[in-house]
Amino acid sequence: MSTPRVIIVTGASSGIGRALAERAARAGWNVFAVGRRAERLAELQRSVSGATGSVATAALDLRVPGIPTLIAQETIDRFGRIDVLVNNAGTVAVGAIGAQSDDALREQFETHAIVPLALTREALPELRRNRGQVVFLGSGVARIPIGGLGAYPPAKAAVRHLARVLRNELRSSGVRVTYVDPGAVATEFMTRAGFSGPPRGIASSAQDVARRIFDGIERRRSVINAVPWQTAFVALGEFFPAITDFVMARMPQLTGTKPRAEREAQMPLEIPSEPEPESQPEAAPISAPEPASFDAALEPLARRMERSNLRSTFVRDLLVPETELTTGDVALRWAGMPNKHERALTQDVLDALAGAGYLERLEGERYRVVKPADSDGGAQASQ
Repeated sequence: MSTPRVIIVTGASSGIGRALAERAARAGWNVFAVGRRAERLAELQRSVSGATGSVATAALDLRVPGIPTLIAQETIDRFGRIDVLVNNAGTVAVGAIGAQSDDALREQFETHAIVPLALTREALPELRRNRGQVVFLGSGVARIPIGGLGAYPPAKAAVRHLARVLRNELRSSGVRVTYVDPGAVATEFMTRAGFSGPPRGIASSAQDVARRIFDGIERRRSVINAVPWQTAFVALGEFFPAITDFVMARMPQLTGTKPRAEREAQMPLEIPSEPEPESQPEAAPISAPEPASFDAALEPLARRMERSNLRSTFVRDLLVPETELTTGDVALRWAGMPNKHERALTQDVLDALAGAGYLERLEGERYRVVKPADSDGGAQASQ
């Protein structure tokens, strides 16, 4: 019986990464899936239960020093080898590139270019031994840069070039280097950033793109154009930059970068209503309010949390005494790339916990944990 092949997929908690991890596991491969959202990775594992391959997961921030080494070693410890590395993780900081902070710029280049190279370097001994493959996820904006996406287009341009350079460097080693142009894909990546996403008529599903990528991996292709006709139009537009920039500036919906707020502003506002109670309790004597339990503190936000997939178990785990929390960091940890609604929900959750005595408000959007959730008498978090 042949040894199952082993693939590392970063950015596997959603979109193309998750779809690719599922496809590989169902094809009998062993998968080491890396992402930032532990709950999504757990869902991935459940989705492939019964598959001929297996999935191991790790909820990690790739930019933390030492993480590339850890991923390579954990994969070898778990599965004994590495055959394919897919650098799929991505991030975008929306806005004018000239107005972005050093941290925002650094995060985009680190996530798309520097960390993938570091991870490739750590996996290279195994890839050489197994005549393996490294895959880099690019984008059409690497060739036709679109405004409003911060450093995302130049970071993806760097990915396109580094894949070519690395391919030439590793040609004699037997390691294949593959660059993927996924085309316009209907995933949450753009919508979470506050954009409308690509039009339905041209957007491919993450599952279709993952199928084409997996087929390209098995065929060891150097370049995978998941949607060839879109790649052809991008190449054409690259030859006529002035015309392309003119059209893109006036028709951002073609690239999915039209702000979602503009579209929603033309739609009627839907305000979710709370269910009416079946009966009204008799008035009780007024007494001084007691500190709310963990569950009671989050109860007014329960429906919003459920719709946004913010688990109370995740919130409960944040409550480690003396830990300092910030709205941005917490939102990043559970949402990956939070939009304004997810950030607002995070702020409301932290404010509710502060009001219930679990957190102490500091300056700005900073909080300090003053007591754990289980100090409220052992109340269990709702799932």
